[in-house]
Amino acid sequence: MQQAHDFIEETDILYELLVSLDEAEFEKPTLFKDWTINDILVHLHFWNLNAHASLNEPGKFDEMMERFFSAIQSGKLRPYENEVITERGHSLLELWYQLSQKLGNDFSNVDPKLRVKWAGPDMSARTCISARQMEVWAHGQAVFDLLGKDRPESDRIKNVVILGINAFGWSHSVHGLPVPETMPFLKLRAPSGEVWEFGEASNANAITGEATQFGQVVTQTRNIADTELRVIGETAKIWMENAQCFAGPPETPPAAGERRKTI
Repeated sequence: MQQAHDFIEETDILYELLVSLDEAEFEKPTLFKDWTINDILVHLHFWNLNAHASLNEPGKFDEMMERFFSAIQSGKLRPYENEVITERGHSLLELWYQLSQKLGNDFSNVDPKLRVKWAGPDMSARTCISARQMEVWAHGQAVFDLLGKDRPESDRIKNVVILGINAFGWSHSVHGLPVPETMPFLKLRAPSGEVWEFGEASNANAITGEATQFGQVVTQTRNIADTELRVIGETAKIWMENAQCFAGPPETPPAAGERRKTI
């Protein structure tokens, strides 16, 4: 399953950025809700543990979800993640990386259409591992920004783009907006230079530009105003102002200029 290999590549790139850091640097706050690099790794590792259990130990996954929902109801999700995962710095980095490699390899050997449990509705194995890649890519953006680095991109970003497209309806409904009947036409340039088109060609509602920037908007790592995406039509405009390709409560995209490289 190509998506599993793309997930492994995504984790490799973030790992290579972090492996040379000093221990103290893992406590630097990013521009994402002041989460430190440690906070980000805890979150990524926590959900990798859940994905691994969902695929390999469904009974254990059910137990983890019971505790997860209890933590949500008590407003203690972040403390719960930190209770489950106590390692920090390079110890945490190695734990996260090793499980990421195993997770990618495990998913690469299953039917992409296999249904696996999740915190919300069940999903396909392909969607599950794509979502894990999306999380690494999105949260990793805050780390690359903090350290003033440009991430090496490749056409693996297509998995994030597809998740963003599939969340077109969700992006509206989670914000209490009516879902338009037709998604805007997308014409996006991949890092390789290939052009990807999605939806029916239209001059009335369309989004064109770099696939990477589209991914940044749907993962809320950039405000649409901080990209060079060309947005035509009211449906496209409203989507890009509210795009949210991840589950959970409605989240407000960052304000213009709020998310950026800091060095």
